[in-house]
Amino acid sequence: MRFIRIVPPGGPARTLALAQLTNSVGDGAYYVCSVLYFSRIVGLSPTRIGAALTLGWALGAVVGVPLGHLADRRGPRGIAILMSVATGLAVGSFLFVRSYPAFLVAVCAYTCCQCGLGAARQALLAGLVEPARRTETRAYLQSTVNAGLALGAALGGIALRLDTEASYLTALAADGASFLVAAAVLTRLRPPTGVPAAAVQDGPSLSVLRDRPYALVSLLNMFMLLYMPLLSVVLPLWIVERTEAPSWTVSALLVVNTVGVVLFQVRMAARVRDLPSASRAIRHAGLVLLAACACFALSATGTTAWTAALVLLAAACVQVLGEMLLGSGSWEIGFALAPPDKQGQYQGFYGAGTAVARLIGPLLLTTLVLSGGTLGWLLLGALFLTAGLAMGPAVRWASGRGAVGVVPAVPAVAETGSRRTEGDPAV
Repeated sequence: MRFIRIVPPGGPARTLALAQLTNSVGDGAYYVCSVLYFSRIVGLSPTRIGAALTLGWALGAVVGVPLGHLADRRGPRGIAILMSVATGLAVGSFLFVRSYPAFLVAVCAYTCCQCGLGAARQALLAGLVEPARRTETRAYLQSTVNAGLALGAALGGIALRLDTEASYLTALAADGASFLVAAAVLTRLRPPTGVPAAAVQDGPSLSVLRDRPYALVSLLNMFMLLYMPLLSVVLPLWIVERTEAPSWTVSALLVVNTVGVVLFQVRMAARVRDLPSASRAIRHAGLVLLAACACFALSATGTTAWTAALVLLAAACVQVLGEMLLGSGSWEIGFALAPPDKQGQYQGFYGAGTAVARLIGPLLLTTLVLSGGTLGWLLLGALFLTAGLAMGPAVRWASGRGAVGVVPAVPAVAETGSRRTEGDPAV
């Protein structure tokens, strides 16, 4: 069907999607199994696991910028391959963790490599795909990631069903191997040739840290990304403690979200073509997420299990619409406002919002929603609305700060099978 587009067109976009599909399958199994493995098999307490993850994502948010800067200087293709291999090795180290200090080191290595990989991949996308198609390509990648996570979660469910040390170790080993396979897939891409390497070395290092307009845009985007812990952390607790909905509703909400993104994210992204349309998409996302929060709050008033479940499912449909609007606008803004020769460090800074949302979101949102009830949901929705409305003025300020957003044409890359490494000294 023309309305539903999942597979990206041939060329670099399809190769990037294949790489992300590969390691997202492994990640899906990891997300399902990892916490239970570390608590039940290794014997770590939930408090210690949470503290290590908090420290790890905080550190990852910090190192993403210098690793992105390294991708600018040494070539995003080589750094993406290097970070993918390093992430696979970090996951592999979990197989040998038997103490808390070792777990802490492995978690910090994993989160830092993940953040560096994200920055390098975004810079690689910006170098290989012409500006007019970057948001569309990013939408394809998001659909691919969600499909892979769903498949990986199903595989992880098998490990949970077996509930043995061997099954958990197999799931973790599969995740580590998936990053190594993804690295091999990335070697099929030719190095970007749009920006001379010498241009990256001009001007101060880590200039993104001095770019206040871009920092404001990134901060507003981080507030919008607080939707991320809703389905995985907040709603399961809300459903159990505050509604009459059956427990299977948690899985149903995840299915609605995953299927919605896989099927319709590309279609939503097609409406975003420039900074004004991106700002409009995020403004609409704020309104839609406010409506979703109101619907989630309404689920506590249901007198029967089926009524509460139907309200929650309707709210999940509204929420995934807001999520797709936000993604489409956010990707365009993150790419268009970054200087073409500094995409790595700028994407590392912009992507730190994801790490921060993972870091503070669960505690902030559970406290706000579970303690505040309906008022807490409405306050959260008001936060989304405020950030969405503020994004437009912030983008106008950022787009007027200099010759940013005027990105030179990137040569088309037709061959994805070549292993040439000119201009990519990291390889």
